[in-house]
Amino acid sequence: MNRTEVAIAGAGIIGLSAALELAAAGRQVTVFERRRAMSEASWAAAGMLAASDPENPPALRPLAELSRALYGRFLERVAELSGMAIPIRTTRTLQGAAHLPAGVCEADAATLDALAPGIVANGRRFFLLEEESFNPRDLAQALPSAARAAGVTIHEENPVLGSREGQDGAELSTAAGDWSADALIHAAGAWTTNLTGIAGAPRKGQMAEVYLPGPRQPEAVLRTPEIYLVPRGGGRIVIGATVEDAGFDKQVDGIAIEGLMETAAALWPPIREAQIVATWAGLRPATPDDLPVIDSLTNCDPLEDFREDMAGPRRRYRWVAAGHFRNGILLAPGTALLLRQMILEEPLSIDLSPFRCGRFAFSSVQ
Repeated sequence: MNRTEVAIAGAGIIGLSAALELAAAGRQVTVFERRRAMSEASWAAAGMLAASDPENPPALRPLAELSRALYGRFLERVAELSGMAIPIRTTRTLQGAAHLPAGVCEADAATLDALAPGIVANGRRFFLLEEESFNPRDLAQALPSAARAAGVTIHEENPVLGSREGQDGAELSTAAGDWSADALIHAAGAWTTNLTGIAGAPRKGQMAEVYLPGPRQPEAVLRTPEIYLVPRGGGRIVIGATVEDAGFDKQVDGIAIEGLMETAAALWPPIREAQIVATWAGLRPATPDDLPVIDSLTNCDPLEDFREDMAGPRRRYRWVAAGHFRNGILLAPGTALLLRQMILEEPLSIDLSPFRCGRFAFSSVQ
């Protein structure tokens, strides 16, 4: 049987960020990916670091703020290791809402005209957020290279098929053989439920990229609860996104894309002059309460408290980091830090109670 200190199921942004964090702590890390690294939800995302999005669940705020504070150094380290820069594309967001959040000042007409000339309020009130965005496809190129440069081994097209807790660690089966590890992290995005039994399901998101020539360009992300427009530079704008219960279907539907374009144009009419240059769909990993699960997989078992009462505390060998829904890009550095802290038994940076897996019904999967 092959052996590694830390095994990770999933080479998306959550899995590879955790790999970097644990490699920096001196651990031997091996990552297993069903397809290619960073080829699923991480590649398909819009790339907004939306820590202050009013649509986020309130319980997400401490993790979002922790992760946002870590992001500058995270991108610097990825660039240093990979030799590939991840440029920041925007630094501000114009957020539209029916009501202003407490303590927020409404953007005046001059600000709206400077950042998005011609924007249509349609009953919404807009306020400005200091919020960065980048192109996740820049990170999709750089992060696997950075992980390998840090000593992480990545096995692509070799998924984890199942796992169990052994006497002195986790045991896992992969498409290319069996492994043992001191710790196993399940971070396979929308596929994590099939491996672990935690509550969750994929949420399909369809998106489009358009090209808009000429000087009329948004100077910030434009976002409402219904739509977002994310400038990528060079006249390119990403528009998204649907939220669909469609299982693992990633087919792009022309009618859905037309709906996105109409909604985007109703917010910012110059979009009607744009040319669609790409469309795609990704699968967001969601949970019933739209909050991630960051916990020991042992804690998901409702009988665990009884077992510990009978036999005493057990070592934790299997962990889960999944269900990041719309915020996987934002939450990756914070999640990675928390995984390291849990696995290495260090003090936690935030209270993890909202992200414990015991809040859901659990179906044991081996």
